[in-house]
Amino acid sequence: MGKAEENKRKKRLALLSEAFHLFMSKGISNTTISDITQKAGVGKGTFYFYFKDKDDLVEKLIAQKAGQLFIRALDRLDKEPADMSVEDKLVFIADDLVQQLMRDSRLLRLINKNLNYGIYKNALTRLESQGDFDFMAHYYELIAADGSEWNEPLLMLYTIVELVSATCHSIILEGEPVDYASYKPYLFACIRNIVGVFRKANVHSAADPTN
Repeated sequence: MGKAEENKRKKRLALLSEAFHLFMSKGISNTTISDITQKAGVGKGTFYFYFKDKDDLVEKLIAQKAGQLFIRALDRLDKEPADMSVEDKLVFIADDLVQQLMRDSRLLRLINKNLNYGIYKNALTRLESQGDFDFMAHYYELIAADGSEWNEPLLMLYTIVELVSATCHSIILEGEPVDYASYKPYLFACIRNIVGVFRKANVHSAADPTN
């Protein structure tokens, strides 16, 4: 990466970082673009070079923060046995994400209030966002690992994301209807069932019945 590109990357990250701190302290609605540019030490022209408007920045910031959660979950997953099933891997990731958000309620409120599957997917498939974390590539690599074919893999992801998101909102933020420890076995069973619904066939097993 050249010096000019590195400077651009640093300015964009500075805007995202300062926006995050302001959103945490003042809230999104009470934070202006001027507040963000002043804290980041750049002009408004620089802001609009990277972001269409504040909503665009919020979308990219949520994707960045959610991506960081996934990176940490995947790093821990790498330390687990390599022969884990897709179901076990997705359960591990879901549990790790919930545990991380339980430790940071402010981040949970920001992400849970503003994140939905459409925003996250759209943000992460844009070229400028993939430099932060190419989530979709990781997801497709994960589900392809056991040689299965899938019906609507994006729909499977959507279903799991919405389930975990609802869990975070109801159980962690509201404490209802039970605590996470009590609900966890049911959450894991639901994720395993979701994977089973969307798995079309195992290619290796179909090719060789002895596998």
